[in-house]
Amino acid sequence: MPRQTRIANDPALYDRLAGEWWRPRGVFAVLHWLAAARGALVPAPERPGAVLVDLGCGAGLLAPHVTGYVHVGVDVSRESLALAREHGVLAVRADVAAVPLPDECADVVVAGEILEHVPDLAAVVAEACRLLKPGGLLVVDTLAATALCRFLAIGVAERIPRIATRGVHDPALLVDRRELVRECRRHGVGLTLRGIMPHLGDAALWLARRREAVRMAPVPTTAVLFQAWGVKGARPEAGPGR
Repeated sequence: MPRQTRIANDPALYDRLAGEWWRPRGVFAVLHWLAAARGALVPAPERPGAVLVDLGCGAGLLAPHVTGYVHVGVDVSRESLALAREHGVLAVRADVAAVPLPDECADVVVAGEILEHVPDLAAVVAEACRLLKPGGLLVVDTLAATALCRFLAIGVAERIPRIATRGVHDPALLVDRRELVRECRRHGVGLTLRGIMPHLGDAALWLARRREAVRMAPVPTTAVLFQAWGVKGARPEAGPGR
């Protein structure tokens, strides 16, 4: 039997593994932890009907952490969007570089673990900022384009069961932090960045089945996994970090 070739960054992977999305100990377990950390950056809505646009929403893992918003999820995976609908997400099947929503429609735009999967970072950033109202909040988490990140997030993590699926990332698409900051600034959003990683104590307890979830902990470098946030029209608190 010929050996099956894995395609790096294959979008069809999410349809094939759709049954794993909402399993806390499934192959997407880390995405549950990241969704909780992402949701912690989103304040409670200030008004009824406030809109949150979730770019690359997958199966809607962010939904439990952003209650009160009209949660609009954008993704190309039909199977993932079907699951997102079950969790109250208004699903839109579209490329995150061409979202069929009007300008300045969102109080919050979230791009969680999606920027490291897109071939045109500038186009997706422009689209995210276009959707955002003046004074609205952009929240991002992604992987940095560094040798350290390629080693840890791809070379190591993709070989550990339940941490990352083999072939889920293309190292050529990891995110240049300075480019991300520059493109957001071009569209009126100044970013603050901070590095994060799974809390090691929580991770050990999770592996021993003594804890159901793992918190993300801040780290002093943004060279691997990082969060970024900024308000449209406001100045950032800090630069792109190390």
